[in-house]
Amino acid sequence: MAKSPKDGESKGEETLAETIAKSAMENTLALNPLVGVRTQDLVEAAGSMMKAMAANPGLLVQQWVGFAGEMGKILTGQSELAADPKDRRFADPAWKSSPINKALMQSYMAWGQAVTDLAAKTELPDTQAARARLATSIVVDALSPSNNLLTNPSALKTLVDSGGKSAVQGLKNFLEDMTKNGGLPSSVDASKFKVGENLATTPGKVVFRNDVLELVQYTATTEKVWKRPLLIVPPQINKYYSVDMSPDKSMIKFLLANGIQPFCISWRNPTAEQRDWGLDTYILALDEACDAAREITGADSVNIMGSCSGGITVSTYAGWLAGKKEKKINALLLAVCVLDTMSTPDSDMASLITPESVMAAKQMSKLRGVLDGQDMAKMFAWMRPNDLIWNYWVNNYLLGNQPPAFDVLYWNADTTRLPARLHGDFLDLIFTNPFMNPGKMSIGGVPIDLTKVKHDTYVIGGTTDHITPWKAVYQTARIFGDKTTFILSNSGHLQSLLNPPGNPKSWYVKGTAKQDDPEKWTEGAEKKEGSWWLDWADYLKARSDGEIAAPAADGSKKHPPIGNAPGTYVFEP
Repeated sequence: MAKSPKDGESKGEETLAETIAKSAMENTLALNPLVGVRTQDLVEAAGSMMKAMAANPGLLVQQWVGFAGEMGKILTGQSELAADPKDRRFADPAWKSSPINKALMQSYMAWGQAVTDLAAKTELPDTQAARARLATSIVVDALSPSNNLLTNPSALKTLVDSGGKSAVQGLKNFLEDMTKNGGLPSSVDASKFKVGENLATTPGKVVFRNDVLELVQYTATTEKVWKRPLLIVPPQINKYYSVDMSPDKSMIKFLLANGIQPFCISWRNPTAEQRDWGLDTYILALDEACDAAREITGADSVNIMGSCSGGITVSTYAGWLAGKKEKKINALLLAVCVLDTMSTPDSDMASLITPESVMAAKQMSKLRGVLDGQDMAKMFAWMRPNDLIWNYWVNNYLLGNQPPAFDVLYWNADTTRLPARLHGDFLDLIFTNPFMNPGKMSIGGVPIDLTKVKHDTYVIGGTTDHITPWKAVYQTARIFGDKTTFILSNSGHLQSLLNPPGNPKSWYVKGTAKQDDPEKWTEGAEKKEGSWWLDWADYLKARSDGEIAAPAADGSKKHPPIGNAPGTYVFEP
């Protein structure tokens, strides 16, 4: 029996760059920032909070008295306040060894706790309360002494040791980001990476192209291959090469080594000219690519895999095919994908989503024609500023370091746009919840009803994924029946996918989705050591219609190669 998963394993010593990179990998874009929060929403929430405090002065006095009492303990050295061991801002031993630094840290923590408690205890409507808490957390995080050169012991030591060079380089980094990165600290040293040279380098050919996508077939590396191909459908929110990063973490290379024939969709990066592309546009384009993969391999159907919003697209496609009674899919695989929008746990993030905020988001993208990836990134960054802003502020500006050079961070910064209508279609899912309510959504006149989808299904979630929480992903598995295989990996959103064999700390939990309650599911599921990729490969092989001789060349007479992998759409700015 498997224990209910916790936050993961303990970690050894890491460099600052590794720490920053791992944090960022847990904070990649998903559907959360598609709604966003307007500045005026936060201003209005702050105003409502001030009015509520004025109406309840006793609460303000109570918090002030508590803060004053704690400050008295701090000044006399009696305070027991300590930073969370996981709080990287105060990892430098000087925050504990130096009485001045310790008092500064404790004073900040006492003030931050008082302000946060005040926001939490102020009586406001749910949405206003959520916005007030978000605004408060942004202010509290921004005013951390670790963000200031004069009060950050690591930065001061570096300043002295470098003879002032760290400050000069930090200023250069700051000025460059102000002009080239939209005012946010750079998250990656982009000069170290180039798609097609040290990213997305697995040999293959573009074998099909339409206005919406390119289809990449990867060249077999084994003498025999499994006949039925795997069609991979990435999110429209990011570029597709997360499945083919550096060789040691490339899903594509792993699949090829196991004789599986991978085909991957590369979505076009739309502009305002494609503002009218909706989910139906993407489904019809995907159907053409699926037909091409089937024709090239001679298979009657494909195994198909989608992650995050790509999983939403794949599920819609499966429902559309089922409505038309067409059998082009054999097995369905979904990773870090939430289909039941009502299953997301209560949180401030969920409380921010209201009909008004959704309407405002739709109107904004409709006005511009697209939802820009940089705008999504900025919004998401301010929702998690310690991980996605202040980490880099300290590293790039206070310490004068270059941002880390990690392939995942480069990919995450290589953002894409969403057409206005597709953005609106994704937002509509929040309230119509069509995957739980048959007929609430139609594609080309075909009602989507997932109860008609009868494929073997394999669903993957991550224990520490806060973007698509694993319990909500488990409910995705439940939609397709209690025979669905559910895999719970000991990692976060992106790391659930980039989890190659060889990591001694990897483990996963496997079982069929028979239980209504995900916590009860963990009690009967089996915990296994290692990467779920090995189980995934076995699952695919068992559903790939036997082995055949590897193709002599990519493509076919009907679909000849039209270019080399990684294609052309991936390079569109």
